[in-house]
Amino acid sequence: MKISLTVNGTGYEREVEPRTLLVEFIREDLGLTGTNVGCDTSQCGSCTVHVDGAAVKSCTVLAVQADGSSVTTIEGLARNGELHPMQQAFSDKHGLQCGFCTPGMIMTAVKLAESIPDIEPPAIRHGLEGNLCRCTGYENIVLAVEEGARQTAAHSPFELEPAEHKITLREAERRAAERSHA
Repeated sequence: MKISLTVNGTGYEREVEPRTLLVEFIREDLGLTGTNVGCDTSQCGSCTVHVDGAAVKSCTVLAVQADGSSVTTIEGLARNGELHPMQQAFSDKHGLQCGFCTPGMIMTAVKLAESIPDIEPPAIRHGLEGNLCRCTGYENIVLAVEEGARQTAAHSPFELEPAEHKITLREAERRAAERSHA
């Protein structure tokens, strides 16, 4: 089957087998190996990418389902040689050890930070529930996401909520429910 999609701002047209997973297409056909294959069952989140602005686990999406979509991988976050604020925060706050889960964590965290700019640690933990790390105790990951959200808001071209407004876990869940029904 022929598919056409945009990955990290570049258009691609390729023939793929209908059963090819998006993660396989990204890694094998395009050579973008930052997106990892961890569990193949959507349990770990190491394959998370953005498809048309939503964080999705690419091991559960067929490449043909992404036909016509815009996909962003971890390689597409940096701009003009500068790391995305969330990538920089993971480095600065030591939010990684072996690094295997890091691309998926960052991709999930970017969307979390976009939806809840001044997020508190309980809501971060809740938002990262679909991403597993086998190395860390998550504390530095939470610190990195909190800092990354703060830095993303500071670098964002659009108007966000006032920095002094903290979002509780209950508010984060309410907003997520509203988004899923919109």
